[in-house]
Amino acid sequence: MSLRYLTAGETHGPQLTAIVEGMPSNLRIDFEALNFQLLRRQKGYGRGRRMQIERDTADIVGGVRHGQTTGAPIALIVANNDWKHWTKIMNVEPIEGTDEEKRRVHRPRPGHADLNGGLKYDLKDLRNVLERSSARETAVRVAVGALARQLLANFGIKIGGQVLRIGEIEAPANNLPLEELIERTEASSVRVVDEETEKKMEAYIDLIKKEGDSVGGVVECIVEGVPIGLGSHVQYDRKLDARIAQAVVSINAFKGVEIGIGFEAGQLRGSQVHDEILYSEETGYTRASNRLGGFEGGMTNGMPIVVRGVMKPIPTLYKPLRSVDIDTKEPFNAQVERSDACAVPAASVVLESVVAWEVAKAFLEKFGGDSMEEIKANYENYKRQLENY
Repeated sequence: MSLRYLTAGETHGPQLTAIVEGMPSNLRIDFEALNFQLLRRQKGYGRGRRMQIERDTADIVGGVRHGQTTGAPIALIVANNDWKHWTKIMNVEPIEGTDEEKRRVHRPRPGHADLNGGLKYDLKDLRNVLERSSARETAVRVAVGALARQLLANFGIKIGGQVLRIGEIEAPANNLPLEELIERTEASSVRVVDEETEKKMEAYIDLIKKEGDSVGGVVECIVEGVPIGLGSHVQYDRKLDARIAQAVVSINAFKGVEIGIGFEAGQLRGSQVHDEILYSEETGYTRASNRLGGFEGGMTNGMPIVVRGVMKPIPTLYKPLRSVDIDTKEPFNAQVERSDACAVPAASVVLESVVAWEVAKAFLEKFGGDSMEEIKANYENYKRQLENY
């Protein structure tokens, strides 16, 4: 069965829920490592007050017994601590009261799902849209991605990431080994590798926040240890780079994605873009460079996967843009909901999570089995096949 998941829940509801189906049996779960990924998402300079309220942890309530997966669907829950302040407003049962008491939203925010969702689903209270379209949902996606990371780690696949840009401030390029990059970005408030850039970004975020504005940026994910041949060239929807691109743009506020050198390839000659093929008895087939970000023909080529995503500024501003009241059709300043001035460092963690999921999904498609033991046997057999090619 193909690996898949669904999520449910609202930003001010009691919890976020995910059902994960297709995980093999006998995968040992590291609960501390699982919750560490959720903690990483909550960090980052520029986050709003919500992250001071929440202390995200994932409770597994199905599909795991005595620390190991059983092969059954895995049910994950991430509780919303802020729910206690919204129990009446977000109650499942009907309630009496004024629009103000119900915290009804009728002034859509530019750049958010509010108006489109209200029109599409014929909802006169736009809270029904914003509650689900909120980036709070990414908390449970990070939990799901953490399971994928643990599966991949059994096969020597490691994932890291970094922030490349926040607004006008760009981090200098680096060529650090992945382990060192992870260590240094983990110690940074904005997930960059050098302290001077960190200070500049913090000062820039402070300025943006003081002006009541928000700012976006560019983040990068790197995956090492990926075998040759994940994905396929034979159909459009089996190309792994295309699936990763879709997953990246599915993250709230992400508006663009590139793999390898990405858009820069449009400015260069073919001889400056394509990665020359090398061979040795020790390493087998490798590439002299990695401009294509680990992909050729929709398949992994054994080089590290390199994916970047661009996040737009969060649309909820403390100096609201113009909008239109859906009741009166009169112009108003858009309503303000609690928000972050900058969520780019957190978005870097979400990027890692969705990429991990797609790589894990493709890995199980290639080496599929119902148990970890069966998958490991299939993987070892494939490695022997590559050695003999």
